[in-house]
Amino acid sequence: MWKPSERASHWLERVKHFMREHITPFEAEYQQWNRKTNHHENWQSWQIHPHVAELKQQAKAEGLWNFFLPDETFGKGLSTSAYAHLAEQMGRSFLAPEIFNCNAPDTGNMEVLHYFGSDKQKKKWLVPLLEGRIRSVFAMTEPAVASSDATNMETRIVADGDDVVIDGCKWWTTGLGHPEAQVAIVMGLSDPEAPRHERHSMVLVPLDTPGVTIERMLPVFSEYDAPYGHGQVRFDQVRVPKENVIQALGAGFAIAQGRLGPGRVHHCMRALGAAELALELLIQRSQERIAFGQPLLQLGDNGSRIARHRMAIDQARLYTLHTAALIDEAGARGAASEIAGIKVVVPNVLQAVVDDAIQIHGGAGLSNDHPLTGLFALARALRLADGPDEVHEATVLRQELRKYTGGAV
Repeated sequence: MWKPSERASHWLERVKHFMREHITPFEAEYQQWNRKTNHHENWQSWQIHPHVAELKQQAKAEGLWNFFLPDETFGKGLSTSAYAHLAEQMGRSFLAPEIFNCNAPDTGNMEVLHYFGSDKQKKKWLVPLLEGRIRSVFAMTEPAVASSDATNMETRIVADGDDVVIDGCKWWTTGLGHPEAQVAIVMGLSDPEAPRHERHSMVLVPLDTPGVTIERMLPVFSEYDAPYGHGQVRFDQVRVPKENVIQALGAGFAIAQGRLGPGRVHHCMRALGAAELALELLIQRSQERIAFGQPLLQLGDNGSRIARHRMAIDQARLYTLHTAALIDEAGARGAASEIAGIKVVVPNVLQAVVDDAIQIHGGAGLSNDHPLTGLFALARALRLADGPDEVHEATVLRQELRKYTGGAV
């Protein structure tokens, strides 16, 4: 578990080689081009660098594709814990996950369709997603309610004959600005009178359906994360066939639990890759930069901070790999405490090391000369994405207390 299996090691080495040879040398050029081309709120004119499509085709031709899906027909047959090591490596780059078709939220959406979708849904949406021909979004969070409690959702999904009708507003819908985004998985309230966790449903909504209006993209620390974007989208009497409902009306929360478990491991391992990159940059800068006649490494407690970050990253990695192994053994339900725990621990570890890396870089750390501001934004956003720290801490507490209360809390 702690080391990649022989099969995972094979793919990991190939991913490292591809990143070293093709992605890392291109990353700075890509980021500069992207800021120049897409750094504005007019998301309708956002573009994709043409070399991205070339790299995706090259990666696909080399079989470096869809690692996240355990199914050997569509993926590589890697378990959650095996794929985790590859996710960490991809996390060292803002671009790599897309190049290997392992980018969120598409990975989670593909897992939903793979495990819960009908044959027709898989043919229409899963296949083109697996082939990298389209992108998708996941619409869950809402502006009008505290979405930290997902049962607050007000977006309605109402059955009407052979159709369902969707009404509501979603925001922080990741990937909504991408030129290739074509479909949303929308989660909403379908039966207010049902038991609490049987009231919600998930439905596939093509983004060109009448009544779907993308209202705006939302910046994170004044950056729009183009060409992906986090958007606000309104559904006004949007009508789609009932066959677009995933699994069944009322199954939304059960599906979400299956989706979020592996997805949080993916997020956390990518974040650990980002933390390793930040620590590497911190160490390099502290050795090379001279102040008051000494390298920064020898000033203050900079050396101790590096040591503490090393320990924290390694601890967080072991916690995450342990969680991944539990998911492989017992499913997401059997790893509820651990899934919640890593979602708190890892983004905080990343935020801490990036913050110190920015400090050691001085003014340069606040600029676009280094990737640190982007990494900080990632860390801070992850402490809210898929639920804030406090919600996950409450889950850990609840699971822990059950050990002493005979299962009741």
